[in-house]
Amino acid sequence: MKKILLGFALALGLSSAAMAAGGGFPLDKAPKRTNDMAALQNGAKLFVNYCLNCHSAAFMRYNRLRDIGLTDKQIAENLTFTTDKIGDTMKASIDPKQAKEWFGANPPDLTVIARSRAGAGGSGADYLYTFLRTFYRDSARPTGWNNLVFHNVGMPNPLWELQGEREPIHTKVESHGAETEIVTGWTPVKAGTMTEAEFNNNIGDLVAYMQWMGEPAQNQRVRLGVWVLLFLAAFTLVAWRLNAAFWKDVK
Repeated sequence: MKKILLGFALALGLSSAAMAAGGGFPLDKAPKRTNDMAALQNGAKLFVNYCLNCHSAAFMRYNRLRDIGLTDKQIAENLTFTTDKIGDTMKASIDPKQAKEWFGANPPDLTVIARSRAGAGGSGADYLYTFLRTFYRDSARPTGWNNLVFHNVGMPNPLWELQGEREPIHTKVESHGAETEIVTGWTPVKAGTMTEAEFNNNIGDLVAYMQWMGEPAQNQRVRLGVWVLLFLAAFTLVAWRLNAAFWKDVK
């Protein structure tokens, strides 16, 4: 009984921590592009170039990228490091000891991150889409960065060169008899290499790839499911007519 209570308390604590990490910030709706091969290919490129330096995707092999229309040659030349082989899993290039020293903990594996971040506020894709677009400069943080979705996050903004640097504009409002601060805009600090629209579009591609990576067979499963339902509907009609024909002379 004690073990059950302890497990329940631990689960409750983890849930509370996850909710605290989210901070209740409203999530933007992520674009649905898991069937868009061009978007998935661009997302894979962004993932390898900007995420795989610190994070791993230890349950995804490079050669699985054939499913999004890439050849082995394209994968080897554009998406793998020099020491990687086409059949290897996606491992971070950073040394785990260095990562722990720099960030206080090893960066989490991202293979199923889009599935694990789903909650009442939105899907895991919505969480990632909002999270990756709401970094801001914060001199009080060790990394110099903070995030509106995950306050006091330990990681810096990996895409700051693309997005640029900015600081939030806080406005005080009264809610339920108490004064709180909300973010009503941004103050640009340094321009990035992309416009806001271009950056948002690329983040949509990156999140789509992370969705696909969490379950590469999802699209195939959905398509197969549709055919199975159509077959069952047709078979039900045939069985109903056969049943009527068999029993029509039986009184």
